[in-house]
Amino acid sequence: MSALTLTPNSLQTISTQLHSLSHISSSQISFNRESKLSFSSKSSSTLTPYAALSDPFVLQIAETFEDSLSSSSSTPSTLQKLRDSSSESLLSLSWPTRKDEPFRFTDTSFIKSSEIQPISNPPQDSDFSEISWNTQLPYLTMVDGYIVDSLSSLSGLPEGVFVGSLSDLSSEGLVKRVSEYLANFVGDLFWSLNGVGAPDLVVVYVPEGCRVETPLHLRYCSMRGSEFGSNKLPVSNPRVLVLVEKGGEVGIVEEFVGEDRDKCYWKNSVLEVVIGEGATVSHSYVQTQSLGAAHVKWTSIRQELASTYKLVEISSGGKLSRHNLHVQQVGPDTVTELSTLHLCINDQTQDLHSRLILDHPRGYTNQLHKCIVAHPRGQAVFDGNVRVNRYAQQTDAGQLTRSLLLVPQATVNLKPNLQIIADDVKCSHGAAISDLEDDQLFYFQARGIDLETARRALIFSFGAEVIERIPVASLREKAKIHIAELLNPMIAKSTT
Repeated sequence: MSALTLTPNSLQTISTQLHSLSHISSSQISFNRESKLSFSSKSSSTLTPYAALSDPFVLQIAETFEDSLSSSSSTPSTLQKLRDSSSESLLSLSWPTRKDEPFRFTDTSFIKSSEIQPISNPPQDSDFSEISWNTQLPYLTMVDGYIVDSLSSLSGLPEGVFVGSLSDLSSEGLVKRVSEYLANFVGDLFWSLNGVGAPDLVVVYVPEGCRVETPLHLRYCSMRGSEFGSNKLPVSNPRVLVLVEKGGEVGIVEEFVGEDRDKCYWKNSVLEVVIGEGATVSHSYVQTQSLGAAHVKWTSIRQELASTYKLVEISSGGKLSRHNLHVQQVGPDTVTELSTLHLCINDQTQDLHSRLILDHPRGYTNQLHKCIVAHPRGQAVFDGNVRVNRYAQQTDAGQLTRSLLLVPQATVNLKPNLQIIADDVKCSHGAAISDLEDDQLFYFQARGIDLETARRALIFSFGAEVIERIPVASLREKAKIHIAELLNPMIAKSTT
């Protein structure tokens, strides 16, 4: 076997010439720790079709990610397996454009036109002086994709519960369980890039029959970023796997924050959740990244027999924020509830692409999506797909999306999609887009309430339906204050 090492400068040339090569069979391009990106051949016939489709820009990003990771023999084999499989999948993936249906309304050129710089080293203790938190929950802090033990406190967790790095797992049986489910689902380009560039894997494990009374707070903090207007875009790739065994119960709070509201960076995050038979996961996700950031997140949920998953999402940060949510019900009598509030108060895009797949009888899903667009160049995107397959009889599935456009030229693109193959189901979906109704404002004003107060009451009540579903009281109050701080200046300006 022979191998030819490729340099970044040669990627473009090779990608454009691969299609003309012939008489080479069983060929493949692969990423590995020792030789970065290599091209190898075994003997005769035709080139693999994936190589001819490879996007040189994607390959260059992947190689940059690999270069940023420490090449250590102590890297867990499970993590290395994830990196290898992710790098292989990148061979057939190209950078998304507006011509691709999943990105028809979402422009990712902001990322592509930047100089992407992986954050290759954990932050220093001296950097933490700017980080302040106020939480009564057990918490794990990741700064720029790296676990920071000095900013974490996990005391009070029940016996048998594990929260930490994959490399700290001492049980071979648990490592095997993690390996079974890690990357069991394959997403898009950003999912695979995270698999290549993740410096570590955070594991949350809840054993059979264990109920974790206090929610676990996962805090993602972005410290390093370039100044506004700079072409440089530091990127981090945090990855978390939550595994809840039969009859277990846990609450997960994910909070993404940027310490500087004007910094530019790219957070490319993945969360995988496996919910065992009869288990319950309550998931709160709050995103308040810098308004100069790109925030791309994947959430993959696997629900087994009679399990329950509840998500409440509040997203207001990022110049580009996209959440890809995939829920697979793999057993009967499963319950899925999704509640989302997106807020655009600047020149930004808030995008939710969700896909729920029901394959078994008596499944229940209820999805509520709301967005408020309060800027002329603000844009909200919702692409929600619910698929009720042939054997998912007696399913009860509902989907509702409502959007509030508060200024002229504000934009929302909605694509609710309900696909029903089963014939004994109860399914519904609906969509509504509007400004505040004149008769609603008149109702307040006729009772002596001024216009600004009336608008504030109506706008806040629109979002409160989702905010009130956050199960953690402290996080719920924090979200209310944050939303008020963003909307109050806009409301006051609109009534002058």
